Amino acid sequence: MRTAPAPPVLSESTGVPAVRDRWRTPAAAVVATVAAYLLFRGSATLPHDDEAAPFRLLGDLREWVDANRNASPVFLFLVNYVRLFAGAVNDGLALLLRELGWAGTAGLATGIGWLAGGPRTAATALAGFCAFGVLGVWPQSADTLALVLASVLLSLLLGLPLGVWAGRSVRLRRLLDPVLDVMQIMPTFAYLAPMVLFFQIGPAAAVVATTIYAIAPAIRITALAVERVSPSAVEASASLGATRWQTLRTVHLPLARPTIALAVGQTVMMALSMVVIAALIAAPGLGAGIVTGLSRADVGLMLPSGVALVVMAVVLDRIVTASARSAVPARSTLVGAAALTLCGVAASGLLGNGFPPGWTLHLAGPVNEAVTWAKFSWYGVTDAVRNLTTEALLNPLQEVLTGSPWWLVAGVALAVAWRGAGPRNAVVAVCCLLATAPLGLWQHTMETLTTVLVGTALALAAGFTLGVASALSPRFSAALRPLLDAAQTMPSFVYLLPALALFGASRFTAVLAGVVYALPPVARLVQDGIGAVSPSAVEAARSCGSTEWQVLWKVRLPLARGAILLAANQGVVMTLAMVVVGGLVGGGGLGYDVVSGFAQRADFGMGLAAGVATVLVGIALDRITRGAAGRPARKVSRRFPGKTGKKRIA
Repeated sequence: MRTAPAPPVLSESTGVPAVRDRWRTPAAAVVATVAAYLLFRGSATLPHDDEAAPFRLLGDLREWVDANRNASPVFLFLVNYVRLFAGAVNDGLALLLRELGWAGTAGLATGIGWLAGGPRTAATALAGFCAFGVLGVWPQSADTLALVLASVLLSLLLGLPLGVWAGRSVRLRRLLDPVLDVMQIMPTFAYLAPMVLFFQIGPAAAVVATTIYAIAPAIRITALAVERVSPSAVEASASLGATRWQTLRTVHLPLARPTIALAVGQTVMMALSMVVIAALIAAPGLGAGIVTGLSRADVGLMLPSGVALVVMAVVLDRIVTASARSAVPARSTLVGAAALTLCGVAASGLLGNGFPPGWTLHLAGPVNEAVTWAKFSWYGVTDAVRNLTTEALLNPLQEVLTGSPWWLVAGVALAVAWRGAGPRNAVVAVCCLLATAPLGLWQHTMETLTTVLVGTALALAAGFTLGVASALSPRFSAALRPLLDAAQTMPSFVYLLPALALFGASRFTAVLAGVVYALPPVARLVQDGIGAVSPSAVEAARSCGSTEWQVLWKVRLPLARGAILLAANQGVVMTLAMVVVGGLVGGGGLGYDVVSGFAQRADFGMGLAAGVATVLVGIALDRITRGAAGRPARKVSRRFPGKTGKKRIA
């Protein structure tokens, strides 16, 4: 028997349907914004000035630092010693790898892989180190590996104790949280200018920058691991008379070991991503080849270094992941690992320190020929996609943002943030956005914001589609998982290679690289959020006759709201990081200013200011999206017609 349809929900004040009343205020705000834009377009736009006072002031600061580097007590007794220590650690590891040679290092890595995960992990390590030699980039790979190991070692020496302390101290955790938030929001480029200012250029500055960049996950994940240790286990240890140190050593650390291993893995991946970008401050290794290739648009020059970076990331990830799962190794395992290492060292004595030249592949010529063929063969498609995105999305939005008065942009940002993330987050976000104006970078900030918004929208659309499909289809999820795993281990620079090969140097190249870079975490978070929806809620909807589309739209997506908004947050932050790197391939905006600041000493002030502006934009976008993810769903007050006239909360 069919039931009568429910009466329409009416607004308490006007008597019109509530949905229509709810959208009346936003519609009026949109109309007012459009009218203000048409009326004041072109005024109060704060155009860019290469000779702005903040740029000159920061340039003078560098001159003062260079003049007083060997006279100021801060440098004599702190900064210079940090630089010398970081450089010594890197030089020691690089010397060790050079003395071991290719075969000895490969044998050592194979032995560690055998010790961590058995034959499969050992074979992966051996194949990876062979690949470095076959690609012809073994010396560069050794330099990059030394930088990564030095940075990870320092990050863990500082980060793990701080993480353990923060996990056991609520007060310290509250002090560290805002600092770690800013460190994880900051794009990699933003770390480089302060490093040049204090530590000059070279491997030491690269190690310090990478250590600071990679230490945040070491602290945060370790603190989370210690905090989540079962309270009953801690109480049992205390009841037996154990001291705090004994409880930490025998209870906290053993139970938190798998999660701490995850912290080590994340630290390694972050360090590997940063040491490549540190090539801009004269860090040796694989990054130098990629940066040179990007400047020349030479894919054949970049490809061996890019492939070697991916291989190194996979090898290190497999070793760390396997070590987190393995138990205490048996004596036979130790003997096998030692034997593999000794075999490598012995082979190094026979083959020499370098990789045999006759075993190397020369890929530059064939790769450039293939790229040229692809450009000409697919030119119609790639050119149409690039032009459509540029003319339909990038140019109109940039014209609106750069042509609007600064106060109108700030007002719209305040209104959107207030409605989505609450008043506190809205005020912080708008203050950060407005702070780019005194830096002299308002116009370039709007250009960067254009590419970030377009890239985030495309990444969310693609990631949302893949995440929903993976959550609803286990077969599709199984097929997609290896691709997402591989994509999440790649350093950010690698994403520029295929985009540059197909689309050339342009803003669209930076946007496309940002979309691909942000896609894996967005898809994974959406999939996890939908997959975590209570099966009872889904079955209840199906039992009421809902179709699968209605179950998705009315049940799964609303209950997965928090995960979807967190995916939006990660998409924004990662797109911003990649778009700034896109300054190397014609992305423009703040990324170009940062690159220009490294390339030309006269533009150092502008580059440092652009790094600060990038951080401010990142904080603003993070506050808006993370604030929206943390807010509960709105409760709408409705009045149903009837005799009582009482309100219902839906």
